[in-house]
Amino acid sequence: MLTFRCAEMIFGSPRLRALAVTVAIIAAALAWRPAHAAGVAVGGCIGWHGYFDSSFNCVVRWGEPTNPYVRLVPSPLGEAEARRAAARDRQWEQRCRPAIFQDMYGVPRYRYAAPGCEFGIIE
Repeated sequence: MLTFRCAEMIFGSPRLRALAVTVAIIAAALAWRPAHAAGVAVGGCIGWHGYFDSSFNCVVRWGEPTNPYVRLVPSPLGEAEARRAAARDRQWEQRCRPAIFQDMYGVPRYRYAAPGCEFGIIE
């Protein structure tokens, strides 16, 4: 493990010492975690070390191996809520009348009859 004394001997600059200690703490935190099944650790550091200014930041995220761009929507809790959700969907479709067309690049796009429909606005 990298301690303050070791960092002081290796790195002369206080900024480099702080950077080394930060990296050591992150590495130790990752190494001492208990093993988790089906988990993924994603991390990285970004920074700049200049003569007058330095900026450095590290982050590590642990989680399930899922697509971060997919949001899971919970299903309705009961029969009454399922009926209300279906009624909302019908009301939105009647107002917005979604239609698919191809743009000039051949990419399918949705077109709506009313403003705000792309955001799910019903009224």
